[in-house]
Amino acid sequence: MAQVLPAERDLRRVIGDGESVPDGEVAGLSREDLLELHRWLVLLRTYDERSVVYHRQGRIGTYAIYWGHEAMQAGSVYALERDDWIFPSYRESAIGLLRGMPAATVLSWWRGHPTGWWNPLDWNVASICVPTGTHVPHAAGLAWGKKLRGETTCAVAFFGDGATSEGSFHEGANFAGVMRAPVVLFCNNNQWAISTPVSEQTAAETLADKAVGYGIPGVRVDGGDVLAVFEATREAIARARAGEGPTLIEAVTYRAAPHATADDPRAYIDLERVEEEKQRECVGRYEGYLRRLGLLSDEAAEAVRAEAADLMRAGIAAAEAEPAADPSLLFTHAFADPPASFESDLAELRRVLGG
Repeated sequence: MAQVLPAERDLRRVIGDGESVPDGEVAGLSREDLLELHRWLVLLRTYDERSVVYHRQGRIGTYAIYWGHEAMQAGSVYALERDDWIFPSYRESAIGLLRGMPAATVLSWWRGHPTGWWNPLDWNVASICVPTGTHVPHAAGLAWGKKLRGETTCAVAFFGDGATSEGSFHEGANFAGVMRAPVVLFCNNNQWAISTPVSEQTAAETLADKAVGYGIPGVRVDGGDVLAVFEATREAIARARAGEGPTLIEAVTYRAAPHATADDPRAYIDLERVEEEKQRECVGRYEGYLRRLGLLSDEAAEAVRAEAADLMRAGIAAAEAEPAADPSLLFTHAFADPPASFESDLAELRRVLGG
C-alpha cells in the first residue's frame, strides 16, 4: 500500500530506502508482475542510453532524453488494458516498446525516416507529440468518443510540467472535466521546462492543485517509484471506467539529464542536486526493492540487460537497413494544389543531398 507523506504534500510512495523508510506493497501484483515491471524499466533505460550514443555517432538526430523517467512510463502503462490508448509526448518516444512496437520503428522516427511513423490503430499509441501539450485535447476527445460509443476504453496523455502552462492543457483538461471523459492526464513534473523551473511557471503550490479548477481529482505521486505510479494510475483508470471522469496525476521527479541532446543544462541547473538525484534513480531503486524481496539476483538482472541490449542492436541494424527515403515525400500531400515552386524546391533539395 502506498505511503502518503504529509510533509511532501501527499506525495505517495511504495518503495522504501532499505533502511529507515520501510517498503510497502501493492495489492494484486504477483511475483511475475513485479519481474515484468523490471524488464520494462530496463528495456526503456537501455533504449534511452543507447539512443544518446547513437546520436553522438550521428546515427539519429536530436534526441529527447528520458533517463530517470522510466518509472512513470512503465508504471502507468502497466495499469492499462491493451485497448486503452496512449498519447505520448517526445519524452515518452519509446513508450510503444511496452506495447510490442519494434525498436526499429521508434529509432526510425528519430532518424526522420518514414518507416518511423506507425498506424496508431496497430498499437493504440498515438503519434509522438512534439508541440507542447497539443495532444491533451486529442486524448480527451478520443476518450469522450469512446464513452459516447458505450465502450470502456480509457486514454492516458503524458506531458511535462511546462505543458500545464499552455492553453492546450487548459482546453483539454476543461473539456475532459465537463464531459467526464475517461482520460488520465499524466504530468511528468521533472521541475524543468527546458531551462525554466516550475517556480517561474506557476504560482500554484503544486501542479496537482490545478485539477481543482476543472472539477477533477489531483493526485501527487513519487515519479521515481514505479509501484506508486502503477497504483495511482490503476486507481485513476478504475475511476474513469466507472464513469467518474478524468484524474490529473502529478508525478514528481527531478531531471538529472539534459532536456535533449541539443541542451547544455550546466548554464542553469544545480549540478550538486543532479548528482544527488542520480543516486536515487528509478531503475536502481526498484532493483533494490526486488533484491530485498529476494526476487532479483545479479545473474537475473544481467540477463534482462543483455536481452534489452540485443533488442537495441537489432533495432538500429534494422532501421539503418531501410533504403533512403525519397525526398519528394516532403512535398507529397502537403497541398491539394501544390504551388509551382515545389518543382524547383525539390530539385534544389536533391542537389543539396547529393542526389
